[in-house]
Amino acid sequence: MCRINCRFFSVFVLAIGILAGCMDQTEKKKEGGEDIVQLVWYQVGETQKDDGIVFEEVNRYIRDKIRVQLDVEKVSWSDYNQKMQVLIQTGDNWDLCFTSSWANDYLQNAQKGIFLELDGLLQAQGRQMYGRMDSRFWEAAKVGGKIYGVPSEKEIGNCPVWVFTKELVDKYQVPYEEIHTLEDLEPWLALIRMKEPDVVPLYLTKDYTAPTYMDKILDPVGIEYGDASLTVKNVFETEQMQSVLATTRKYYLAGFINKDAPIASDDKSVRRFVTKGDGQPYAELIWSRDLGYEVVVSPIMDPIITNASARGAMTAINKDCKYPEKAMELLNLIQTDEYLRNLLNYGIEGMHWEKIKPDAEELEAVKGKEYVYTHKIRLNETTSRNYSVPYWVQGGLFNTYVLENEPLDKWAVVKAFNDASEETPSFGFDFRLDEVSTQASAFRSVLDEFGKALYTGSVEPEQYLPRLLDKLEAAGIDDVIREMQRQIYRWKEQ
Repeated sequence: MCRINCRFFSVFVLAIGILAGCMDQTEKKKEGGEDIVQLVWYQVGETQKDDGIVFEEVNRYIRDKIRVQLDVEKVSWSDYNQKMQVLIQTGDNWDLCFTSSWANDYLQNAQKGIFLELDGLLQAQGRQMYGRMDSRFWEAAKVGGKIYGVPSEKEIGNCPVWVFTKELVDKYQVPYEEIHTLEDLEPWLALIRMKEPDVVPLYLTKDYTAPTYMDKILDPVGIEYGDASLTVKNVFETEQMQSVLATTRKYYLAGFINKDAPIASDDKSVRRFVTKGDGQPYAELIWSRDLGYEVVVSPIMDPIITNASARGAMTAINKDCKYPEKAMELLNLIQTDEYLRNLLNYGIEGMHWEKIKPDAEELEAVKGKEYVYTHKIRLNETTSRNYSVPYWVQGGLFNTYVLENEPLDKWAVVKAFNDASEETPSFGFDFRLDEVSTQASAFRSVLDEFGKALYTGSVEPEQYLPRLLDKLEAAGIDDVIREMQRQIYRWKEQ
């Protein structure tokens, strides 16, 4: 009797299992017959109050489109480099990450084999975005002839600018568009110092670097802009940099620069006449919105393309990613899908922003242009603060909507800016540190010790520059220069 009951029970359990399996298959069929893939993406930036709401909508959309569920991990600016190093070293789970020439070092991670080589995936799952993007971004993304990251298409050239407070420009009729060099600023800094005692004439912070007319391939070593001979130099030994440091020191002693410059963080409440920014077309509109008052800008030098500038924002895929095809499919969708890109950039329409219609005259003026929308967007003054992200971290900019204070042809102008930007002679060269890694690793501590003080003029260059040069020499900078020169000559011959 027991054997019969056990047999019946076993058959019953088997039947239930088969039925459950059929139910699972039915659910998969309803979901499109394909499992949903979970991807973890590390991004630089602060966590936002409405991240949960926005990414719930993102995941609803991409589940339907490409069967992907996204887990975005945001890491603050100050912690991002260290966090990514720990993740990489411990082998923790991640699929995609933000990388660049200045954060989570793209070149070194690619050379070390941390990032996945993407050429095949780009021709398969990424071919749509690959064909739409300026080829020079892809050229810059190559390391050893292979691509290891997807660039965020934005401004491609390096174009530092002076950022002036418009109220003061108007008040004193400052010809700001004619001001380019540090020396050009002097008479206007003196005027503001005399007439506006509560204003900092030249506002500098600890993150400021002096105008550098050089492609610093490995700070402080590189090649001066326009040098077709590709002669490798220490930037602190160039006449241009030494002149800039001397002028900055003169301005500091004259009271033109805030005394706390080498230790100061940017304080928006500080009234200033001019400061330095990294420019692109209409950047002043963004800065004006963030500062709460209008600013105008003037370029310090013509825009020039370096590997560093073209690698300003990228997304890489982990070499150990279990679903690289899906990761590439996601990046391709973000770069080419208007709804998804703007959802990630601005949040949810109707909650964080709304579309507004430009006037007929403005629409007529941009008729027939590429990269132009027929509407703008207005951010909700209250709720948009709950979702404010670095707009270049998650993808390119040319399919993002323009804000109501921006021109409809903003991205057409940025595209023209990119087209007009010229490549430095060293564009495309990557330095391998294998032979001089020990020497190069010592540079950072030397620059941290002297750089901020020298750049902001708070110490005397005649005294401190020799000490900096001595420490760099002791660290082995001559070895680095020789090795870089050897590699660059070999690269030039290819």
